Amino acid sequence: MAELKRSLGFWGAAGIGIGAIIGTGIFVLIGVASGIAGPAVILSFLIAGFVALLTGLSTAELSSFIHESGGSYIYTTRAFGEFPGFVVGWMKSFDYIVGASAVSVGFAAYFTYFIGIPASALTLVIVATVWPIVLMLLNLKGVKEASGANNLLVALKILALLVFIVVCASSLLAGGDYSNYHPFFPRGFSGVMSGASIIFFAFIGFNTIAIMAEEIKDPGRNVPRAILFAFGICTLVYIGVSAVAVGVVNWDLLGSSGAPLEFALKAVTDNIFILQFVAISALFATTSVIMASIMGGSRALFAMARQGVLPKVLSTISLQNVPVFTILLCGIIISGIVLVTGGNLDWLASLFNFGTLLTFFFINLSLIRLRRTQPDTKRSFRVPFYPYTPVFAMISCIVLAFYLNANAVITACIFLAIGIAVYYLNKKRKKP
Repeated sequence: MAELKRSLGFWGAAGIGIGAIIGTGIFVLIGVASGIAGPAVILSFLIAGFVALLTGLSTAELSSFIHESGGSYIYTTRAFGEFPGFVVGWMKSFDYIVGASAVSVGFAAYFTYFIGIPASALTLVIVATVWPIVLMLLNLKGVKEASGANNLLVALKILALLVFIVVCASSLLAGGDYSNYHPFFPRGFSGVMSGASIIFFAFIGFNTIAIMAEEIKDPGRNVPRAILFAFGICTLVYIGVSAVAVGVVNWDLLGSSGAPLEFALKAVTDNIFILQFVAISALFATTSVIMASIMGGSRALFAMARQGVLPKVLSTISLQNVPVFTILLCGIIISGIVLVTGGNLDWLASLFNFGTLLTFFFINLSLIRLRRTQPDTKRSFRVPFYPYTPVFAMISCIVLAFYLNANAVITACIFLAIGIAVYYLNKKRKKP
């Protein structure tokens, strides 16, 4: 069986997690969610983060004793068998690809702003189509090289978000004007939940660490720690950014901006260096998410191919020790989706979130199942307040799913049907 090399330590794993989490969700979708929830988008972040954390804890426990590449696909296969595992793996791969397409659109919006060209629909689509191909080529060079570039991008975007929080908070405290926080619930609690269902996109990336467990040194110890560390850092930054952003500008205006953090920052400072640094950091952030998505999506497809539920050729490893064909497949499809959808960010985010909620549901269900079937297996991390934590996580996933875009849900179901057809065709082909 083809195996990947363990070349990442704790910081490399945590960097991939943070790189996968912080991106379009905070730099672009905070505007979309603010337009839906108003100042109560702060609560949307808290709700979405809490729901994601519950599954993050379950993932941390599962990854502490299951160290293969594949994450949720492997967990579900171990717990329920080949077909349920395939469904989860297929939808997780779909998530990475669709999510990277959405992030590519976010990158394009900030890129056109930064270099000062008109952000027409055609320009956005062209930029968002080309950039994933460039990052796909970087991923082909090897996981260590890709991880090193990712860690640099992560450090820069965290610094920029901290600068944003400090500058906006200083302006709020100095001016003493908090009128933008009123009314706090302009769209009611349903607006908060709808905002949470969109902003949930911003918390997803921690699962990438588990998917790449086979390439992480001492995975039983490093994977759970990296997941919880990455999640904690990102949640603190998100709450800080959302709290000051809706304080310095009107939520409705923030919701209409394609580059909301830049828009909010302009309201409190005209310092060109700060403005340009935050604009550049948005490019860093979205780039690192696309890179991490290609890493995660390619490994999910690789794991399924290695298990024989997808064509075996997709489990081919290159001389650079990367799954070459699945990386190529992810990069090409990410660009293709941007072209087909015309870069509709709201629709792409809802489409992504449906698959993620389904995947998260099965991660928690797998934990419950494996606690019963493998009670004596050594785990370096255990979920607190079990079984209430995974049960509440599953209920939360179901509740958030009701607030998603209906057309996106239908599209995701169609993709799921295609996956099931692929599964049975591949099984039929393998029969002697």
